[in-house]
Amino acid sequence: MLDWIEQHQAILWTLAAASVVVFVGSLLAMPAVVVRIRADYFAHSNRPASRWAGQHPLVRRMLRIGKNVLGYTFILAGLAMLVLPGQGLLTLLVGFLLIDFPRKYRLEQWLLRRRCIAGPINWLRRRAGHDPLHVAKHARGKHA
Repeated sequence: MLDWIEQHQAILWTLAAASVVVFVGSLLAMPAVVVRIRADYFAHSNRPASRWAGQHPLVRRMLRIGKNVLGYTFILAGLAMLVLPGQGLLTLLVGFLLIDFPRKYRLEQWLLRRRCIAGPINWLRRRAGHDPLHVAKHARGKHA
């Protein structure tokens, strides 16, 4: 194992530098992203239309493919960073937030109903002069 590390130091240093860039970038980008979310974005039973809804279908499809490819790249990098130097969990979370999958909107709403998640997000929003996020109440027994 030590021989492998000595032979691949350049790769490990590159991965370590990339993980620092991702970590610092996410620390800087997350507050900006959180305050740009409309306060009522999560207050609906279905995800509101995206700002690209009026674009040509081919443009929308290419944007969606690009976002998913980027998300899966982050997930793979995050998995690698669980055993290599880096912010593996944070990178996995960013990748997870980028990819599309069924019932993702409901999962995001569920997460935002947790006080430990909503509290810091709404604190950031208040500091930036924005209203807190409003999240739809959980409809028990309904499965869409």
